[in-house]
Amino acid sequence: MEQVSFPPLSRVAICGGTHGNEMTGVYVVREMKKKKVDKVGCVSVMTVLSNPEAVNVCRRYMETDLNRCFPDALLSAPLTASSPHEMKRAHELNALLGPKGSPQAVNLLCDIHNTTANMGICFIFYRFDWIALHLFKYVQSKTSFGPVRAIQFDTPLSEAYSLESVAKHGFALEVGPQPTGVVRADIYNMVTETLDLIMEWLEQFNSGSVFEGGEVEAFRKTQSLDYPRDPTTDEITAAIHPQLQDKDFKLLRAGDPIFWPFTGEAVKYEGEEAYPFFVNECAYYEKKVAFHLARKISISLPSISVKKN
Repeated sequence: MEQVSFPPLSRVAICGGTHGNEMTGVYVVREMKKKKVDKVGCVSVMTVLSNPEAVNVCRRYMETDLNRCFPDALLSAPLTASSPHEMKRAHELNALLGPKGSPQAVNLLCDIHNTTANMGICFIFYRFDWIALHLFKYVQSKTSFGPVRAIQFDTPLSEAYSLESVAKHGFALEVGPQPTGVVRADIYNMVTETLDLIMEWLEQFNSGSVFEGGEVEAFRKTQSLDYPRDPTTDEITAAIHPQLQDKDFKLLRAGDPIFWPFTGEAVKYEGEEAYPFFVNECAYYEKKVAFHLARKISISLPSISVKKN
């Protein structure tokens, strides 16, 4: 694969509080603002508390999920007095950090999230973004903790619904397990170390270093499974089985137990081999998702470098 070059990555946004009760990003952004971290070497850094109203009341969102408000169709739709708070905020963030798909958009956006699932640290992206994938590869090779994984959602960029899609290059940094409304030192330190490594990589990239290509492993989402439900009341009738709980990214085979009914026998998995993730994520109960499934893929990265003037 030939070497690919990109313009300098001189404008970076670090965002937190897109979900107001996911506290690592909230505190990372607050601390960066206190320390007036607005430039690292030749990189201009913008720190953004994405949904301050939700942060103030420690809620995921005020009216609707902000991290579902960024597909092109919603960003181009006119706002009205009755538009949800988060939709109005999405338009503000798009103006500040984008506009999405435009030459004015920030070069790189990292949006920090927490999950109650036992997922460690994950880079989540929509497309084969060579910048995001090289950053993942670099962080994976340098961290003092582990594991670090990559998750790909196979969604066209125009339909990509989360905040990082506004930037030229972007990813969500999903870290857990951490309860909502809580900050944990170990999770916080994992994120700050990751951000330090990202800034280190950016300095090297902008200075002309060539980053060699290679193979990276990622998990591509294939489907979502809901909890068993009562057909009359729609209430959940089972919990995640103890053998699956906290086993994100462990290979799931047909016949493995996945749900523990409140009455009756264990429900077993009937599909093809897959890797579960976001297992028993608190915020996904309202979305009727018990966990996502993924298949493991290998991605061949080209070598990359900065474009010379």
